[in-house]
Order: sequence, then C-alpha cells, then structure tokens
Amino acid sequence: TAIKEGDLVKRTGSIVDVPAGRAMLGRVVDALGVPIDGKGALGEHERRRVEVKAPGIIERKSVHEPMQTGLKAVDSLVPIGRGQRELIIGDRQTGKTAIAIDTILNQKEMNSKGKENETLYCVYVAVGQKRSTVAQLVQILSEANALDYSVLVAATASDPAPLQFLAPYSGCAMGEYFRDNGMHALIIYDDLSKQAVASRQMSLLLRRPPGREAFPGDVFYLHSRLLERASKRSDQTGAGSLTALPVIETQAGDVSAYIPTNVISITDGQICLETELFYRGIRPAINVGLSVSRVGSAAQ
Repeated sequence: TAIKEGDLVKRTGSIVDVPAGRAMLGRVVDALGVPIDGKGALGEHERRRVEVKAPGIIERKSVHEPMQTGLKAVDSLVPIGRGQRELIIGDRQTGKTAIAIDTILNQKEMNSKGKENETLYCVYVAVGQKRSTVAQLVQILSEANALDYSVLVAATASDPAPLQFLAPYSGCAMGEYFRDNGMHALIIYDDLSKQAVASRQMSLLLRRPPGREAFPGDVFYLHSRLLERASKRSDQTGAGSLTALPVIETQAGDVSAYIPTNVISITDGQICLETELFYRGIRPAINVGLSVSRVGSAAQ
C-alpha cells in the first residue's frame, strides 16, 4: 500500500520498534522487522526500540574473549574479541562480504561443539544491495544450515532511502536482545557507505545544509551512535556481548575519504582489503600493513 501524493496520513504516536528474540532466528525481515521470506508470521517475540542509548561506561567490561572468524589470516594477524568493532574496508569486488559470510558459516562448527552459553548468534544487515545478491546469500546460508543461528535484515537497493537508513539500527536492536540477555551476538553491516548515501539523500530532500561531500553535518553521529551499541557487558549486567563487523566500500582504494576516516576512528581496528592482492590470488586480500586490531592482544 504505497502512499500517493494527496493521501491522508495519520501519526501512530509510537516510536519505531522492531521484533526481537529467538523467533527471529532463521528469518529474513525488512528494515521494520516484517518477514519477507514467505515463511509466515513470526513466533513469540518481544518488541525493542530501534534507537536506544548505547550502554554506559559502568555497564561495560573490556574485551577479553576471542571471537573466532575461522579465517587464519584474520584470527592470527588481526584477532577480534567479543564486543569489538572491527571495520572491513576495501574497494568493490575485493571480498569484503566474503569475509563476513565466511565468519557466519564458520560459527556453525563452533556453535555445535561449544557450550550453550558460548553460542554466537549472527545478524546480517544488507543495505542497498541487489535483491538477487540477498537471495543468493539466503541460499548459501540455508544450504550450510547456518540460518538456524542467523537473522537477515534486508533493505535492498529498490527500497526507499528511509528503510536503508533504518535497517542497521533495526538489526542492532535484534542483536541487542542477545547481548542484554547474557548471550553473544555478531552483527554485520553490509555496508555503511550505502547507509550514509541514503542519509545524505534524505537530508538533501529535507533541505538540510550539506557539509563535506554533500553529506549532512551529523553523518559522524549517524555511525557512532550505531557502532557504540556493540559492546561487552559487565558480569553484573549478564556478561553478554555484541560484536560488530561494519563494511565500508572505498573508491579507488582511498581510505582517507570522509566516510572511511569517520568509521575508522569509531571502530577498534580495521581489515584493509586490496584489489591488487585479490587479483594476485591472495585471498582474503588483506593488506597486513594497514590492517590492525586495537584490542586484539587482550582477546587472543
């Protein structure tokens, strides 16, 4: 039911919220949490606000447990801890999504062998991707039985900008359910460049004054308020964690552009991928000199 010009609209008076809980596992939903996989309605779930404040300093604990990706190059050189934010950055077609998907697939073995309280639930947020790509991804995950512990949030390229803007926050709210209930979750934002573009589109249409590269003035806050929600909770608050792997696409290898530098400064390290290495057959195409994990030593 699309809204047309001249239609009468009424406010609901409620703040945007999305469904969260174990009922989400194995499902594909849109940015508002409405199932789009044709598997019927969601099971028993709670609703959580899309925009909440990140945990304060007292509620946190420093990162100390490893989050294995199952990729030797990553786990040995740039180890990631539970509750860390590690950026995956590189040009298009350098295998950024491949690292993220492999990480989800590799959790299967660890989840089946490990203890119940060590299970890592995965949330994958696709922003501005082609529908065919998302469908392909669902197929890969379901064939590997990885959907059992995964949630997919999709705001595809054909969805309106506000939904692409909202999708990462919705996915984060779903991941926070696990974090706040003493469980561990991993969230992948693929990718935040497209969310920034959607945000820019909305801001310019709302006649907000443009800043650098025509992005709105609060584009840093857009990403910082999202990524600060990924954290390791203290033992008093359940010791859960939410690990974030945001993805940023660079143009011609320029990691010093506006959005890349913003997100690099927010995250606890980055994995830099290079086209040249990729074409040389070095995969994952990680540039070891530029890649770093700022809390990796504590989590190895």
